[in-house]
Amino acid sequence: MSGIKLQYTEVGTVRALRGCIVFVRGFRNCINGQLIKFGYGTIGMIVGFNEEEAQVLIIKETERIKTGDKATASIEPFETPVGSKFIGRILNPLAEPLDGLGPVEWDQKMTIFPESPPILVRQPLKLTLETGIKVLDAMIPIGRGQRELIMGDKSTGKTTFVTDTIINQKNTDVICIYCAIGKPRSALAKIVQLFKEHDCFKYSLIVSSGASAPPGQQYLAPYMACSVAEYFLQQGKHVFIGFDDFTKHAWCYREISLLLGRPPGRDSYPGDIFYLHSKMIERACYLDQKRGGGSVTFFPIVEILEGDLTAFVPSNLVSMTDGQIYLSTTLFGEGQKPALDLGLSVSRVGSKVQWPAIKSLSGPLRLEYLQYRELLRISKLKATGHSDETLEKLKRGAILTEILRQDKDRPVPQEIQVIIFYAFNKKMMNELTIPEVRLFQDELLGYALKNAPDVLKLVREKRKLEPDVEKAITDFVNRYVQDITSKRAKVATDKFDDYVDSEPAVAAKK
Repeated sequence: MSGIKLQYTEVGTVRALRGCIVFVRGFRNCINGQLIKFGYGTIGMIVGFNEEEAQVLIIKETERIKTGDKATASIEPFETPVGSKFIGRILNPLAEPLDGLGPVEWDQKMTIFPESPPILVRQPLKLTLETGIKVLDAMIPIGRGQRELIMGDKSTGKTTFVTDTIINQKNTDVICIYCAIGKPRSALAKIVQLFKEHDCFKYSLIVSSGASAPPGQQYLAPYMACSVAEYFLQQGKHVFIGFDDFTKHAWCYREISLLLGRPPGRDSYPGDIFYLHSKMIERACYLDQKRGGGSVTFFPIVEILEGDLTAFVPSNLVSMTDGQIYLSTTLFGEGQKPALDLGLSVSRVGSKVQWPAIKSLSGPLRLEYLQYRELLRISKLKATGHSDETLEKLKRGAILTEILRQDKDRPVPQEIQVIIFYAFNKKMMNELTIPEVRLFQDELLGYALKNAPDVLKLVREKRKLEPDVEKAITDFVNRYVQDITSKRAKVATDKFDDYVDSEPAVAAKK
């Protein structure tokens, strides 16, 4: 008997069905999250029970369940396969492939509802997560192991924050997971195409439970993504997860709870919706060196309606994360993209995870930007002229606004950000027009790689504004600005020459 592993099983009978919920009688032992098998590959998970019956959520249904069918339970929790070969794949919450590339190889199985790492095995956040989004890296710094909520109305660029961050991890040691919950097939196809264009699948994977997927799989999707991340965490690696989005997840859980007959509370959500998300959010962490020093960073997305930050699910998530990014519909309509509202956005981790260079340069930027927005509003109401000081502040604010603008799918490396903000702080862009400021940013990386790669290398190595770094940046920016202004002068000369040779000018001479 020493080499035989005994497994205790029980058999129950299906009493009733209600949507994706099956009520089973006959089990003498139950635990929440327990795996239930119905035969022919149909599986479920216990989500509740009482003295008479167990309530089972159907996860995968290969054959329609009927009243009187047998259900088999073994005392084992619901587990998901995980493995290093998941990178580069598109999976559903059961680790089944959605990309048509054949079976998925896995290394081991992990429980889908583990305990969160305790505080004693964590360490304070100190490593920068380079998002490549200028306004984030400068004013709302993100650390590895942080949980930063992204909130905003529909179509305000929430997903772009996740995808840009993933694109920017191309040359880092961060493994990325994009978790799509309740997304339509067309939206997921755009993400897949974007990942292919930027070669993201070399270090990323997608866990998707689309809008047509069963509620049980939509409910499990973020938990499965967390389990895969924890597999890499145990190896001392750094992982980033973007959840898109928790609003659909909350809707799914509300549907399941109403089918279970649980009394609804505020906004018809069950009372345990806070526990549901907080237990998952707490799995983000930065472990100490004894346990590998790995980290898991979360970017959960939540969609709000007409800017209502006090809705039940968003206010819950704000209270359990380390800060929030609020996207304003007004700013988005004005063309300020990313449409991040600096007055309502915050990172509670603070500037301790920033590069010292960016920390010293970006300190006054938030206040300066908010003062410019207020001054701009007042100046529009004032009919008479403005003083020279006011005009100078408006010009500088317009330059800062242009600096913070950024096209999607174009993350900016940290060393380039240091050069841009250094040039702004030292007023080296004050003589440029707004289109030239845009040109300054768009062509800066290519110009630096061609003419001054040593400057970029120096900034990344030092990460501080030491005298030699400042001198190198100053010389480079002066040369770059001179090239831009000389182009402006050449364009003006060419236009004048064109006018001299034109027919009206010749006629005037005669």
